[in-house]
Amino acid sequence: MKCSAVHMMQGSNVNDRVPFLDTLPEGVRADLEQLGSRRSYAVGDVLISEGDRVHDLVLLHEGLVKVIARLDGDDESLVDIGIAGDVVGEMAAMSRGSRSATVVACGEVIATVIPERELKPFLIGNPEVWSALDTVLCGRLRRAVRWRLEFRGYPVLVRLARVLVELAVSYGRPEWGGVRINVSLSQSELAALTGSKTNTVQKMLAQLGKEGLVRTGEKYTYVRNLDRLRGVAQLRAPSI
Repeated sequence: MKCSAVHMMQGSNVNDRVPFLDTLPEGVRADLEQLGSRRSYAVGDVLISEGDRVHDLVLLHEGLVKVIARLDGDDESLVDIGIAGDVVGEMAAMSRGSRSATVVACGEVIATVIPERELKPFLIGNPEVWSALDTVLCGRLRRAVRWRLEFRGYPVLVRLARVLVELAVSYGRPEWGGVRINVSLSQSELAALTGSKTNTVQKMLAQLGKEGLVRTGEKYTYVRNLDRLRGVAQLRAPSI
């Protein structure tokens, strides 16, 4: 997967997947950001390597990263995306286990790396941050399970529609009666998310385009009718 295929424009999303830092009280957030050291990464740089036994926590301030893991043999699979305000490395930081995934910069990234020796005392003194990290971890695990297990029980078209709905509500921006997904993934990365082949995803995207549900471009995917796409994904509309 090429990191350059993933790009993010800043803008509000349309659901409640709020970046980790935005869930913290202002004073606590400021104190947390004073820990560790600020670092810059270029496209393709590795922030975290799968299998490492380092327990640093990484706060993302600018840019976009992708989280990849070797789930099936030696094939890399995209399991999540991190944006400004998100945190990565929380599983190893909280459990002291080895890194479960690799995190790669997709463009210029600025992050704070907090070593374990600074993080643990801070968490003990600020239990609300520990609770917020636990929420992040649970959400990441739920998405991984849904993408990797539940999706495999559905046809590729349904799995692709579910991924597009997930991206639209997590990273979408309302525009002209639809939603512009502000994360652009290559077709191979969409294939990784749906557990299918790239040429199959190409065909399914073409089908959704003919049905007037999505429009794909060089940088963005535009969902023209989110309700109808939820129908293809066999998902219920959210309660109001």
